[in-house]
Amino acid sequence: MAMIKVEHLNKFFGDLHVLKDINLEVAEGEKLVVIGPSGSGKSTLIRCINYLEEPTSGEIFINNIKMTKRNKTEMARKYSSMVFQQFNLYPHKTVLENLTFAPIKLQKIPKAQAIENAKAHLERVGLGAKADVYPQNLSGGQQQRVAIARSMCTKQPIILFDEPTSALDPEMVQEVLDVMVELAKENITMICVTHEMGFAKQVADRVVFMDDGQILEQGTPKHFFENPENERTKSFLSKILR
Repeated sequence: MAMIKVEHLNKFFGDLHVLKDINLEVAEGEKLVVIGPSGSGKSTLIRCINYLEEPTSGEIFINNIKMTKRNKTEMARKYSSMVFQQFNLYPHKTVLENLTFAPIKLQKIPKAQAIENAKAHLERVGLGAKADVYPQNLSGGQQQRVAIARSMCTKQPIILFDEPTSALDPEMVQEVLDVMVELAKENITMICVTHEMGFAKQVADRVVFMDDGQILEQGTPKHFFENPENERTKSFLSKILR
Protein backbone atom coordinates (compact mmCIF):
# COMPACT_ATOMS: atom_id res chain seq x y z
CA MET A 1 0.00 0.00 0.00
CA ALA A 2 1.25 3.47 -0.89
CA MET A 3 1.57 5.62 2.24
CA ILE A 4 2.60 8.58 0.05
CA LYS A 5 1.54 9.16 -3.54
CA VAL A 6 2.68 12.12 -5.64
CA GLU A 7 0.97 12.67 -8.99
CA HIS A 8 2.10 15.15 -11.65
CA LEU A 9 3.57 17.53 -9.09
CA ASN A 10 4.81 20.88 -10.38
CA LYS A 11 6.19 23.74 -8.33
CA PHE A 12 7.10 27.21 -9.56
CA PHE A 13 8.81 29.98 -7.63
CA GLY A 14 7.98 32.92 -9.88
CA ASP A 15 9.29 31.94 -13.31
CA LEU A 16 11.56 29.24 -11.87
CA HIS A 17 10.17 25.75 -12.54
CA VAL A 18 11.58 23.85 -9.54
CA LEU A 19 9.62 20.58 -9.76
CA LYS A 20 8.63 19.23 -13.16
CA ASP A 21 5.82 16.67 -13.32
CA ILE A 22 7.00 14.52 -10.41
CA ASN A 23 5.33 11.13 -9.96
CA LEU A 24 6.32 9.05 -6.95
CA GLU A 25 4.90 6.41 -4.63
CA VAL A 26 6.34 5.45 -1.26
CA ALA A 27 5.08 2.27 0.38
CA GLU A 28 4.14 2.02 4.03
CA GLY A 29 7.33 1.40 6.00
CA GLU A 30 9.60 2.08 3.02
CA LYS A 31 12.88 3.93 3.50
CA LEU A 32 13.38 6.23 0.52
CA VAL A 33 16.59 8.22 0.09
CA VAL A 34 16.61 11.16 -2.34
CA ILE A 35 19.94 12.37 -3.67
CA GLY A 36 21.08 14.81 -6.31
CA PRO A 37 23.02 18.04 -6.81
CA SER A 38 22.14 21.26 -5.02
CA GLY A 39 19.20 23.01 -6.64
CA SER A 40 17.73 19.81 -8.08
CA GLY A 41 14.43 20.17 -6.18
CA LYS A 42 14.99 17.54 -3.48
CA SER A 43 14.10 19.67 -0.48
CA THR A 44 11.21 21.33 -2.30
CA LEU A 45 9.78 17.88 -3.01
CA ILE A 46 9.56 16.83 0.63
CA ARG A 47 8.37 20.29 1.68
CA CYS A 48 5.52 19.90 -0.81
CA ILE A 49 4.70 16.45 0.52
CA ASN A 50 3.76 17.91 3.91
CA TYR A 51 2.52 21.18 2.39
CA LEU A 52 5.16 23.43 3.89
CA GLU A 53 5.27 24.49 0.24
CA GLU A 54 2.00 24.47 -1.66
CA PRO A 55 2.24 22.71 -5.05
CA THR A 56 1.58 24.82 -8.11
CA SER A 57 -0.21 21.86 -9.68
CA GLY A 58 -0.56 18.13 -9.16
CA GLU A 59 -1.85 16.09 -6.26
CA ILE A 60 -0.40 14.52 -3.11
CA PHE A 61 -2.09 11.73 -1.19
CA ILE A 62 -1.16 10.55 2.29
CA ASN A 63 -2.71 7.21 3.23
CA ASN A 64 -5.10 7.69 0.29
CA ILE A 65 -6.27 11.08 1.59
CA LYS A 66 -5.70 14.04 -0.71
CA MET A 67 -3.63 16.84 0.80
CA THR A 68 -5.18 20.29 0.46
CA LYS A 69 -4.50 23.77 1.75
CA ARG A 70 -7.48 23.34 4.05
CA ASN A 71 -6.52 20.02 5.66
CA LYS A 72 -2.72 20.36 5.67
CA THR A 73 -2.42 21.12 9.40
CA GLU A 74 -4.62 18.22 10.45
CA MET A 75 -2.83 15.87 8.01
CA ALA A 76 0.59 16.90 9.30
CA ARG A 77 -0.58 16.45 12.89
CA LYS A 78 -1.86 12.96 12.12
CA TYR A 79 0.66 11.57 9.66
CA SER A 80 4.02 13.30 9.31
CA SER A 81 6.83 15.01 11.16
CA MET A 82 9.93 16.62 9.72
CA VAL A 83 13.57 16.94 10.71
CA PHE A 84 15.16 20.08 9.25
CA GLN A 85 18.71 21.07 8.36
CA GLN A 86 18.82 23.74 11.07
CA PHE A 87 17.15 21.73 13.88
CA ASN A 88 14.34 24.30 14.42
CA LEU A 89 14.27 23.82 18.19
CA TYR A 90 12.62 26.45 20.39
CA PRO A 91 15.59 28.24 22.00
CA HIS A 92 13.56 29.46 24.99
CA LYS A 93 12.36 25.94 25.87
CA THR A 94 14.34 23.14 27.47
CA VAL A 95 14.98 19.91 25.57
CA LEU A 96 12.10 18.24 27.41
CA GLU A 97 9.76 21.15 26.70
CA ASN A 98 10.69 20.98 23.00
CA LEU A 99 9.76 17.32 22.92
CA THR A 100 6.47 17.63 24.78
CA PHE A 101 5.11 20.80 23.16
CA ALA A 102 3.46 19.21 20.10
CA PRO A 103 2.10 16.10 21.86
CA ILE A 104 0.50 18.22 24.60
CA LYS A 105 -0.68 21.24 22.59
CA LEU A 106 -1.53 19.69 19.23
CA GLN A 107 -2.26 16.04 19.95
CA LYS A 108 -3.84 16.65 23.39
CA ILE A 109 -1.78 13.90 25.05
CA PRO A 110 -1.82 14.13 28.88
CA LYS A 111 1.23 16.00 30.18
CA ALA A 112 2.51 13.14 32.35
CA GLN A 113 2.28 10.71 29.45
CA ALA A 114 4.01 13.15 27.08
CA ILE A 115 6.86 13.65 29.57
CA GLU A 116 7.33 9.92 30.08
CA ASN A 117 7.34 9.35 26.32
CA ALA A 118 9.79 12.22 25.72
CA LYS A 119 12.23 10.94 28.32
CA ALA A 120 12.13 7.47 26.77
CA HIS A 121 12.97 8.87 23.34
CA LEU A 122 15.77 11.02 24.76
CA GLU A 123 17.28 7.85 26.19
CA ARG A 124 16.99 6.23 22.77
CA VAL A 125 19.06 8.98 21.15
CA GLY A 126 21.59 8.97 23.99
CA LEU A 127 20.54 12.26 25.57
CA GLY A 128 18.64 11.19 28.66
CA ALA A 129 20.76 13.47 30.84
CA LYS A 130 19.98 16.57 28.74
CA ALA A 131 16.24 16.90 29.42
CA ASP A 132 16.55 20.17 31.35
CA VAL A 133 19.22 21.74 29.11
CA TYR A 134 18.48 24.54 26.65
CA PRO A 135 19.35 23.97 22.95
CA GLN A 136 22.11 26.61 22.87
CA ASN A 137 24.05 24.55 25.40
CA LEU A 138 24.13 21.51 23.12
CA SER A 139 26.43 20.69 20.22
CA GLY A 140 25.00 20.67 16.71
CA GLY A 141 24.93 16.88 16.68
CA GLN A 142 23.11 16.80 20.00
CA GLN A 143 20.57 19.36 18.79
CA GLN A 144 19.84 17.27 15.72
CA ARG A 145 19.41 14.16 17.83
CA VAL A 146 16.94 16.11 19.96
CA ALA A 147 15.11 17.09 16.76
CA ILE A 148 14.91 13.42 15.75
CA ALA A 149 13.64 12.46 19.21
CA ARG A 150 11.02 15.22 18.88
CA SER A 151 9.82 13.75 15.59
CA MET A 152 9.49 10.35 17.27
CA CYS A 153 7.47 11.72 20.20
CA THR A 154 4.45 12.47 18.04
CA LYS A 155 4.30 8.82 16.94
CA GLN A 156 3.38 9.71 13.37
CA PRO A 157 3.86 7.05 10.67
CA ILE A 158 5.95 9.30 8.37
CA ILE A 159 9.19 11.14 9.09
CA LEU A 160 10.72 13.44 6.47
CA PHE A 161 14.41 14.36 6.74
CA ASP A 162 15.70 17.42 4.90
CA GLU A 163 19.50 17.02 4.75
CA PRO A 164 19.71 16.43 8.52
CA THR A 165 23.52 16.36 8.62
CA SER A 166 24.34 19.21 6.22
CA ALA A 167 24.67 21.85 8.96
CA LEU A 168 26.89 19.71 11.19
CA ASP A 169 30.62 19.64 11.69
CA PRO A 170 32.06 16.46 10.13
CA GLU A 171 32.79 14.78 13.47
CA MET A 172 29.15 15.17 14.52
CA VAL A 173 27.62 13.62 11.41
CA GLN A 174 28.05 9.99 12.42
CA GLU A 175 26.29 10.37 15.77
CA VAL A 176 23.18 11.61 13.96
CA LEU A 177 23.39 8.96 11.25
CA ASP A 178 23.67 6.25 13.90
CA VAL A 179 20.36 7.38 15.41
CA MET A 180 18.73 7.43 11.97
CA VAL A 181 20.00 3.92 11.20
CA GLU A 182 18.37 2.64 14.39
CA LEU A 183 15.16 4.49 13.60
CA ALA A 184 15.07 2.92 10.14
CA LYS A 185 14.64 -0.51 11.72
CA GLU A 186 11.12 0.45 12.78
CA ASN A 187 7.99 0.35 10.64
CA ILE A 188 8.14 4.06 9.88
CA THR A 189 7.87 5.47 6.38
CA MET A 190 10.99 7.58 5.87
CA ILE A 191 12.01 9.96 3.11
CA CYS A 192 15.49 11.32 3.58
CA VAL A 193 17.15 13.97 1.42
CA THR A 194 20.85 13.53 2.01
CA HIS A 195 24.36 13.58 0.57
CA GLU A 196 25.44 10.72 2.86
CA MET A 197 25.96 7.88 0.40
CA GLY A 198 26.99 5.41 3.09
CA PHE A 199 23.67 5.97 4.84
CA ALA A 200 21.83 5.44 1.55
CA LYS A 201 23.61 2.14 0.97
CA GLN A 202 22.95 0.92 4.49
CA VAL A 203 19.36 2.01 5.06
CA ALA A 204 17.52 2.71 1.81
CA ASP A 205 15.01 0.34 0.29
CA ARG A 206 15.09 2.60 -2.74
CA VAL A 207 17.25 5.50 -3.90
CA VAL A 208 15.89 8.31 -6.08
CA PHE A 209 18.17 10.59 -8.08
CA MET A 210 16.90 14.06 -8.95
CA ASP A 211 18.33 16.73 -11.19
CA ASP A 212 16.81 19.90 -12.66
CA GLY A 213 13.47 19.28 -10.94
CA GLN A 214 13.00 15.78 -12.31
CA ILE A 215 13.43 12.20 -11.13
CA LEU A 216 15.99 10.78 -13.53
CA GLU A 217 16.58 7.36 -11.98
CA GLN A 218 15.50 5.21 -9.07
CA GLY A 219 16.25 1.72 -7.84
CA THR A 220 17.67 -0.37 -5.04
CA PRO A 221 20.99 0.75 -3.55
CA LYS A 222 22.70 -2.19 -5.28
CA HIS A 223 21.36 -1.12 -8.68
CA PHE A 224 21.97 2.53 -8.02
CA PHE A 225 25.56 2.36 -6.82
CA GLU A 226 26.74 -0.60 -8.91
CA ASN A 227 24.78 -0.36 -12.18
CA PRO A 228 23.27 3.11 -12.70
CA GLU A 229 21.78 3.56 -16.17
CA ASN A 230 21.28 7.30 -16.61
CA GLU A 231 24.37 9.18 -17.79
CA ARG A 232 23.65 12.10 -15.44
CA THR A 233 23.43 9.68 -12.53
CA LYS A 234 26.76 8.13 -13.48
CA SER A 235 28.38 11.56 -13.71
CA PHE A 236 27.03 12.63 -10.31
CA LEU A 237 28.12 9.43 -8.57
CA SER A 238 31.59 9.54 -10.15
CA LYS A 239 32.15 12.92 -8.50
CA ILE A 240 30.54 12.28 -5.13
CA LEU A 241 32.01 8.79 -4.57
CA ARG A 242 35.62 9.65 -5.39
